Amino acid sequence: LLPEAERDLEIGADFYEAQKAGLGIYFNDCLSSDIESLKLYAGIHEQYRGFFRSFSKRFPFSIYYKMDEDWIEIYAVLDARQDSRKIDAALGSPRNRVAAAIADRSPHTT
Repeated sequence: LLPEAERDLEIGADFYEAQKAGLGIYFNDCLSSDIESLKLYAGIHEQYRGFFRSFSKRFPFSIYYKMDEDWIEIYAVLDARQDSRKIDAALGSPRNRVAAAIADRSPHTT
């Protein structure tokens, strides 16, 4: 998970925990399971703005990811009920996110 996606999960969990005690934990458990399932099902989901988009099974959230033969990178976990312009803004420029992800995986020389 990219840091932005981790933050998205925290925001979602905080929102649901404020609705009912324990619901934030359930949210985290469900989304973790949805993300874990990408190990088996990555690449079968529809694409949106250059990202694969998987919908959570229990909550109205979408998981945006990219992949190649060797890796799956989660870029965002967003409330699917929000305006598509907000989703587009949260996803940012796919080109910049891909470049950053590739740079993170490249060997660093010092």
